Amino acid sequence: MHVRHCIISAPGKAILHGEHAVVHGKVALAVSLNLRTYLELKATSTGKVSIDLPNIDTFLSWDLSDLQPLVSESFAKPEEAQRLDPELLGRLREFVGVTNGNLDTRSMATLAFLYIYLSLFGSGELPALSVCVWSELPTGAGLGSSAAYSVCLAAALLTASGAIPAPLRDPSAPARWCQEDMELINSWAFQGERIIHGNPSGVDNAVGTWGGMLRFLSGKIIPLSRVPLLRILLTNTKVPRSTKMLVAGVKDKLTKFPSVINPVLDSVDAISCTCEKTLAEMTSEPITGEHYNVLEELIDINQSQLCVLGVGHPSLDTLCRVTLTHGLHSKLTGAGGGGCGITLLRPETDAAVVRDTVRDLQACGYDCWETSIGGPGVQQHGAPSVREDILERLGPR
Repeated sequence: MHVRHCIISAPGKAILHGEHAVVHGKVALAVSLNLRTYLELKATSTGKVSIDLPNIDTFLSWDLSDLQPLVSESFAKPEEAQRLDPELLGRLREFVGVTNGNLDTRSMATLAFLYIYLSLFGSGELPALSVCVWSELPTGAGLGSSAAYSVCLAAALLTASGAIPAPLRDPSAPARWCQEDMELINSWAFQGERIIHGNPSGVDNAVGTWGGMLRFLSGKIIPLSRVPLLRILLTNTKVPRSTKMLVAGVKDKLTKFPSVINPVLDSVDAISCTCEKTLAEMTSEPITGEHYNVLEELIDINQSQLCVLGVGHPSLDTLCRVTLTHGLHSKLTGAGGGGCGITLLRPETDAAVVRDTVRDLQACGYDCWETSIGGPGVQQHGAPSVREDILERLGPR
């Protein structure tokens, strides 16, 4: 073990514009949320490796002697994270008791952890360590919680193994890795996402790694160098939805009505590009009320377009109606059909307006958080730079 203790965090994500345009070769803008997942790794002398996941009431521990036989004979070097090792994954599925039909959160989180751990440490003696992961992000809400988890795992285990150096120098301030190291973190996090989701786009783990805003087009992910930090209200309608079915529904509409739906997708693409241009202006010149006027208009237009594509939902209509009564503009984020929405807050939006809006949305049975978008990606922390309530959830010092 090169690093015997570390605290890592990574953000969740929202889609600002471009939902469902991605699969049709259009631009999507994904942004980081300042709601984060935190991981604490400690070396121990127990002869075991353990993972504690308080969000899903899960604690698991294994003897190192039971894990050692699972290690692949042709283990991956840290820099070789381009493909999953099917033999190792198969052994782990059998070891954990995961069948193809058993895709619960606990099992998938366990598989991702053990796969990355054994892949990175399998060339030598397995280290005894304990990992605790706690998240501000709700699971299953389309906010990239699994990707933030995978990014934290990858960063912590790569650092502990010595594959990348620990960037932290001042315990009172978070630290970031260099570009090359973050690319390695992202590649291993993508493997975790593949284990959990099967065929992910790579957007979620890229946002968790780099933070800020990313432009996604035809499989290419480009982090934008500068973005303004925008206040938002994030609302979870708690209405479950199937991303697979929603994507299939849009494709079906496109097949039936290509002359109708193609222009809508083109318009969604244009909104993403216009939004990107506006946000770039907000980082290079004084921010004005007109910038926010444009962003609000784009939000309203985009929400209408998404309803035309068939991915709206009465719960999201209620969200937009409630926030508009307070002068605020909202749209869905993610696949739609329920799930989450984002509401833009201007700098001058009064705290009382936010409080009343949250009250009315909670009265609808929704969960709400005031947060921001465009914050930093994966970071290493010293304990002094982490909120006390988060340290308590991660366990005793």
